[in-house]
Amino acid sequence: MSYPDYGKTFALWREGAGQSWHDYVTHPFVEGLRDGSLPRASFLHYLIQDYVYLVHYSRAWSLGVIKAETQDEMKICAGTVHALVNHEMALHVETCAAAGISEEALFNAGETTENLAYTRYVLDAGMQGDFLDLMAALAPCVLGYGEIGARLAQTASGDTPYMQWIETYAGDEYQEVCRTAGAMIDKAVERRIGNDLSASPRCEILQARYTKATQLEVGFWDMGLRGQ
Repeated sequence: MSYPDYGKTFALWREGAGQSWHDYVTHPFVEGLRDGSLPRASFLHYLIQDYVYLVHYSRAWSLGVIKAETQDEMKICAGTVHALVNHEMALHVETCAAAGISEEALFNAGETTENLAYTRYVLDAGMQGDFLDLMAALAPCVLGYGEIGARLAQTASGDTPYMQWIETYAGDEYQEVCRTAGAMIDKAVERRIGNDLSASPRCEILQARYTKATQLEVGFWDMGLRGQ
C-alpha cells in the first residue's frame, strides 16, 4: 500500500532510512497491535514507557520554538507540544487508569535504557544542532506513528483490543498534525538550504540523524515486547 503524503522531505528521509524504516513500521510489536496478538502486559509496559518518553519528546518540540526562525515554525512547534501534552498523553492516562495505574505513577516511572537513549538523543540534536537537526530527530516518531496508524486502520483485525490506539493515530486530527509538520519541515528546508536538499552537503548529516532516530524507535518497540 502507499504511504501517506507528509511532504517531500519526509519521502526523502523515509527512503534514505531504508531497512531501518521497514523494521520500524512493520515491527512485530506493530503487527501485534494490528492482529491483537500483542500481550496486554507488553502493551501496558510500552504505554508507561511511552508516557515518560512523551514528557521528554514534548520538551524537545519546545526547543523548536527556541530554534525557529519564523512565526509559523513557532506556532506549529507550540501547537505540537499542546497536542502531545493535552491529547496524546491523555490516551496513555486513560488506558493505564483502567488497569489500575495512576497518572502520578506514569509520570514517576523509571526509564528503561532504550527510553533514555532515544529521548536524550533527540534532546541533544536540539541542543547541539539547529532547527533542521532537531526536526530530523523528531520526525520519525510523529510521522512514523502517522504512517503506522494509517496502515493499521486499513488492515487491522476487527477484534483487536488495540483499536483505540490505532484510531488515535489514524484519525483525522493526528493525520493533520503529520501533514502540518511535514509541510513545515519542507518550508524549513527550503528556507535554510534551498529546493534540493539532496544536493546539499547537509543532506547526509540530516539523513544520519533521521535514520538513527528510526533505529532508536525499533529499539523502543523491542523494549515494549520484553515487557510481557
